[in-house]
Amino acid sequence: MAYFSINQVAVAGMSACVPKEYFLNSRDQLPGLDQAELLKIVSMTGIDKHHIAPKEICTSDLCYTAAEKLIEKLAWGKNEIELLIFVSQTPDYILPMTSTILQNRLGLSSQCLAFDMSIGCSGFVYGMSVISSMIAASKIKKAILLVGDTITKTLSIKDRSTYPLFGDAGTATALCYNEEAAPIHFQLNSDGSAYKAIIINDGGQRNPFNEQSLMPITSEDGIEKTNAQLYLNGMDVFNFSITKAPKSFNDILQESTTNIEDINYFAFHQANKLMNETIRKKLKIDPAKYLYSLGKYGNTSSATIPLTLVSELQNELSTQSLKLGLCGFGVGLSWGSMILETKSICTLPVIEI
Repeated sequence: MAYFSINQVAVAGMSACVPKEYFLNSRDQLPGLDQAELLKIVSMTGIDKHHIAPKEICTSDLCYTAAEKLIEKLAWGKNEIELLIFVSQTPDYILPMTSTILQNRLGLSSQCLAFDMSIGCSGFVYGMSVISSMIAASKIKKAILLVGDTITKTLSIKDRSTYPLFGDAGTATALCYNEEAAPIHFQLNSDGSAYKAIIINDGGQRNPFNEQSLMPITSEDGIEKTNAQLYLNGMDVFNFSITKAPKSFNDILQESTTNIEDINYFAFHQANKLMNETIRKKLKIDPAKYLYSLGKYGNTSSATIPLTLVSELQNELSTQSLKLGLCGFGVGLSWGSMILETKSICTLPVIEI
């Protein structure tokens, strides 16, 4: 367990962007599934609608739009932003880094430090830990964290275990050095022994993309996908999540001496309703405090936590001081929790492009 706190760093604003195009699980037909089966999926997962990026829109486009609108609303000078971190498992290219492309596209100074982090479901928590640590250590005055995925580009429409679940989104979080900011608490973990639970087998250096990578493979349960598409072992991920996420959050409460009753809202990774409700009940969290954006956006991988905050708490974040309990868990396998205090931050409505 890695627990630590970061001082003198504040969140200044948040924004999120999704594609206009969407898929309705309760209406749009999936190959091999009838209406009754679609409605059962909605009932179990809580996911009715998920936004899907067309071919010409990448994760960087969604993050760029979220960042551009947020920077404009904050009235930040672009030369003032000294650090940009891009967190995603769906970058523009294998190389170069997408972060440097975004640094240039946003018109930030060439003196702005930029790099990528390849993390999925726990990506926002991990990204916040890195960017806030760097701000605190170097007294960087202004920075921006871009977190998102276009995970639907990796899915098979003939895979009912993944296609109804996932959506695409990009988010931007603006942070600044602030000597009066409340500490941000982090608790981070990883277990690579189960890395095959969520995986795209082909396309990296271990298994390079080849002509067999696009050959459809049909499993015993009728799911059809290729080795270049996402594989998800639902049962293994479910058991992992309902065990590790509650423990992680209980650990951070203990380490930070925080009472769970003092947290105003909880935004956990939006995996699926059954999984999230199991976690919520284990932690005995008041349902009124536990946020969901699943029904509108599905599981957007690394973007779920900031997207949920922007979608469900825009007014409260903009006008109130809040203590937030956040937790991400999934691909890697990796998981982590954080406790974040915000004070009337700039929060935009969810943007569609």
